[in-house]
Amino acid sequence: MSETESVRLDGLFRKIELPDFQRLLEDEDSAYALIAAEKWKEGFVCRHCGHTNYCLGKSPHSRRCTRCKREESATAHTIFHKCKINLREALQIAYMVCHSPAMSSYELSRRVEIRQMTCWKFKKKIMECLEEMGSEGEKA
Repeated sequence: MSETESVRLDGLFRKIELPDFQRLLEDEDSAYALIAAEKWKEGFVCRHCGHTNYCLGKSPHSRRCTRCKREESATAHTIFHKCKINLREALQIAYMVCHSPAMSSYELSRRVEIRQMTCWKFKKKIMECLEEMGSEGEKA
C-alpha cells in the first residue's frame, strides 16, 4: 500500500444515497466522525510503535497512542490530509466522483460552489486513489 492509507471511498459511498449522505454531514464534526469511523473501523494501530491502545487527541476525532504519545488526526494518511477545502465539501466531491466518475470538474464546481480548478485537482487525487485501490484488488 502507498504512503496514503486508503479510506475505502468506493465502499463507503456506494452504500448510501446522496440525500442520506448529506444528512450525515450536517456539520464539520460529523464529517470528521465519518472519516474517523471508516479509518479506524478495524481498530487503531499506532504508525510509530504499533501499539493499539489510545486516548483522545487534541484535534477533532484524533487519537493519541498511550505508549509513545504520538497523535494522529482522522485525516492523516488519507486523501483528505492537508486538504485546502473544508472536509464536508471534500466528502461531497468524493461522493459525487465515486458515483459518477465521468462528472466534469465544471459540474462539480457548479454543484458544490467551489472553484473549478480546485475541483479538478481534488477529483484527480480521488481518481488516482480509486485506481490504486482497484489495482491492489486485482493483485490479491
